[in-house]
Amino acid sequence: MWLSKSIQLPPKPFGFHWITEEVTDQIPEIAGIAVGLLHLSLQHTSASLSLNENTDPRVLLDLRDLFRHLVPREFRFRHDDEGPDDMPAHVLCAMIGTDLTIPIRAGSLALGTWQGIVLGEHRDRAGSRVLLATMHGQPI
Repeated sequence: MWLSKSIQLPPKPFGFHWITEEVTDQIPEIAGIAVGLLHLSLQHTSASLSLNENTDPRVLLDLRDLFRHLVPREFRFRHDDEGPDDMPAHVLCAMIGTDLTIPIRAGSLALGTWQGIVLGEHRDRAGSRVLLATMHGQPI
């Protein structure tokens, strides 16, 4: 079985955000897969996707602060047509990435005990974000 669908995420502030539930709520078909893969592709160049800690919100704050330190907005970027947060957002996107592939087992995402899907929002006032979800698997 193959499935492809777009997932709309509401606007989020600059920082890192757990989105596992938002993703799985929009793909109820996962429950019908015995074994398979879910590929998520973020359709933007100023945000990112990763797997990370999913219980302690301080992890998200530390990620935000570290990446803001690593890619300071004060750096003299040439590409600045869309504001001072635009090019730093592209750099963070390039560093972290925009794609994840997650195994599916017995109707659920086969994530580790402390793993969750994290959206990195790298713009100050971003709009909604779109994920292209492609799922392939053997039905239950």
